[in-house]
Amino acid sequence: MTETVRSIRSYVLRQGRMSNAQKRAYDNLLGRYAIPFSPGRLDFGAAFGRDAAVIVEIGFGMGETTAQIAQAHPEQNYLGLEVHSPGVGSLLKLIEHDALTNLRIIQHDAVDVLEHMLAPESLAGLHIFFPDPWPKKRHHKRRLLQPAFVRLLASRLAAGGYLHVATDWQDYAEQILTVLSGEPLLENTAAGFAPRPPHRPLTKFEQRGLKLGHAVWDILFRRRA
Repeated sequence: MTETVRSIRSYVLRQGRMSNAQKRAYDNLLGRYAIPFSPGRLDFGAAFGRDAAVIVEIGFGMGETTAQIAQAHPEQNYLGLEVHSPGVGSLLKLIEHDALTNLRIIQHDAVDVLEHMLAPESLAGLHIFFPDPWPKKRHHKRRLLQPAFVRLLASRLAAGGYLHVATDWQDYAEQILTVLSGEPLLENTAAGFAPRPPHRPLTKFEQRGLKLGHAVWDILFRRRA
């Protein structure tokens, strides 16, 4: 499994320019709220200063949704994985501004983090919101949600833990539904696509799209007991 998963990257390097505010947050707050990548298993209790259910988000972008979710659910711990420094700086700024004590960041490829830092059956949930759709057919092989990666994701969920994916590309949504349905460790919580769960807030971008008639598909599976 490891060799197959290693061909997948959870990101594409599109670094972009950091704003002054993002750079200040990155320089001043990274050491306080970020966890360095390490090949050893992560001690959640030590990382968060408490024991609580842990939800991991892969590719949090600028982090607005991540911060909203963490603020709305203080009883849970959230770990955001992102490689792009502007997004990391943006979320660090939000963590400090909103005094979010239940949110940490790892700036590293999610595949490495899942394989080396997160123990099997250790997570209460996984969020992957609006992953790169790679719309051109010849690029579909670059899409994140492939069978080997889904197998790795499922292995890190505790029994009853959930995997929640959202996308605004219909053909990708259909592919994701097929791939997740083919993973023996997972079961669908709905008869196909799911209604948007309360834990995923609507982004401004999504609200604009919905007004224009653009759809969003939520896929919500759970780890079998």
